[in-house]
Amino acid sequence: MRVARVRVNGKTSTAIIQGRRAQLVAGGVFGPLTPTGESHPLSAVQFLAPTKPTKVLAIGVNYKSHAGDRTPPSEPQAFLKAPSSIIGPDEAIVLPPGWTNVHMEAEVVAVIGKRARAISEAEVDAHVFGYTAGNDVSGRDWQQADLQWWRAKSSDTFTTVGPWIDTSLKPEKIEVAGLIGKHKQQESDTSLLIHSIRKCIAHVSQYITLERGDLVYTGTPGQTGQIKPGDVCEVRVGGMVLRNPVRER
Repeated sequence: MRVARVRVNGKTSTAIIQGRRAQLVAGGVFGPLTPTGESHPLSAVQFLAPTKPTKVLAIGVNYKSHAGDRTPPSEPQAFLKAPSSIIGPDEAIVLPPGWTNVHMEAEVVAVIGKRARAISEAEVDAHVFGYTAGNDVSGRDWQQADLQWWRAKSSDTFTTVGPWIDTSLKPEKIEVAGLIGKHKQQESDTSLLIHSIRKCIAHVSQYITLERGDLVYTGTPGQTGQIKPGDVCEVRVGGMVLRNPVRER
């Protein structure tokens, strides 16, 4: 099942995506999803970020292809991104004043569907609603220069997500690719993670309670690419495509 938050005719609704149509349903993304009988072509709806999370966590250095010469971390290395940095599909990534070296990071994103506190790896699937596509936009110079990653990772618009949540994807192998314009910069799948999605979520839950709707970015593969005004970033995950143009403030 593919579940989305959409805006149609000035109204925000939940929709089930079937083929090239959005079937509107009553209630929220995590509700009973009762059909309303109202349907629209995808071209007529605006996709929104699929959830409004209390928190966003991201796992750093979680593909060997991204680690390069660095020693892979012995346990998942998570950091927080501010929910205020979230934007949905087709919204612009806005480069703030002083930007010099900003990269896109294509990632598979887990969407928490049930409150998760101190859970085991075996319990993770029961707490994940589904998976979506995400772009962990990163200011590389600020990552190096600042004591904390507050602006490198959480500047406004630096967390893109969507267009929908796919509840059928299996975490063992979800394909992910990142494109800048027509150039495919990144390509891999979650079978090549250093720490599996289940391990990452279980590990995080030992310290931070994950609430329904929270997002876990699971790591980016390969070598990321610099973005600049005029570019279009594209993240492909499990058959969905997340696009965001880039401009500067």
